[in-house]
Amino acid sequence: MSSPRGHSGQAPKEAPKKTSRGIGRFLALGLAFGAAALTAGCFQPLYGNGTLDAAGAPPPIRSALASVEVQEIDAPNGTPEARLGVEVRNALIFGLTGGSGQLPPAYALKINLRGNRQNVIVDITTARADQEIYGIDATYSLTDLSTKKVVLTGRAFSRASYDIPGQQQRFARARGERDAQNRASTIIAEQIKSRLASYFVAGG
Repeated sequence: MSSPRGHSGQAPKEAPKKTSRGIGRFLALGLAFGAAALTAGCFQPLYGNGTLDAAGAPPPIRSALASVEVQEIDAPNGTPEARLGVEVRNALIFGLTGGSGQLPPAYALKINLRGNRQNVIVDITTARADQEIYGIDATYSLTDLSTKKVVLTGRAFSRASYDIPGQQQRFARARGERDAQNRASTIIAEQIKSRLASYFVAGG
């Protein structure tokens, strides 16, 4: 008697197992994670607060930054630039030293800055500004005190916006403008600090 149509009388074959490919993937992942773990300790922040070296001194970049003397920023008394100069200088001194105190100066940093205010949004009914931007433009130079030569020059700028709640609320407007000035000053200080760190990383 012939067998029913569609059945050959043989047992179906099992699909080949893909064990080798799966093992290969796991091995590759294991090697990748292992390499990452081995090299993780090799990366350090550009000017982070690392530990002292074998000689008990801070890392070279932090030492170089802490040896920069930030000169007083000249500006006429009673002007917005005078207050901005104090803000930028204080932020830079703290950023360069980390609050740990300055090392004997090896470099002098001179900064010139100028502040400006611009209207961004104007009420079409009253023709009065609803939002303004305060900006700071700065130029700076770094002098090596041992040679008295300028070794680095650069420019930095920052912009910070603030809302004007109403022309009758003069205190709120003044407070918003001062807050924008403080934020812009912090940005300027961070830009200059980053540029100095890059200079020292490159070997000066």
